[in-house]
Amino acid sequence: MTAVERVLGIGGYFLRARDPAALQAWYRDLLGVADDTERPWQQEAGPTVFAAFDHDTEYFGSARQATMLNFRVRDLDAMLAQLRAGGADVAPETEDEPGVGRFGWVTDPEGNRVELWQPA
Repeated sequence: MTAVERVLGIGGYFLRARDPAALQAWYRDLLGVADDTERPWQQEAGPTVFAAFDHDTEYFGSARQATMLNFRVRDLDAMLAQLRAGGADVAPETEDEPGVGRFGWVTDPEGNRVELWQPA
């Protein structure tokens, strides 16, 4: 049987923005995502979920948002506090899913809902 070629991981995530420099600075300053294309952000090893949702899901926030970025975090409460202190639009609720972890959400300056996940 012939081996099936597979992707190795996510190599980039690209967003349209009215103000790309400001959006890039927001992700860098509030979430720590490096924006140097010469030395790209090196994420820590860990699980990545790839899942399709029903076309009319409300989970992403706006119906105009076709995808949602999910970042793994070490300490959800600390990250949410950091985002609030930075003036970010943080959802008031969090969600605990036994065996999976805790979730919280923030909306970036361009209106994209971003999920934060503290794995169990």
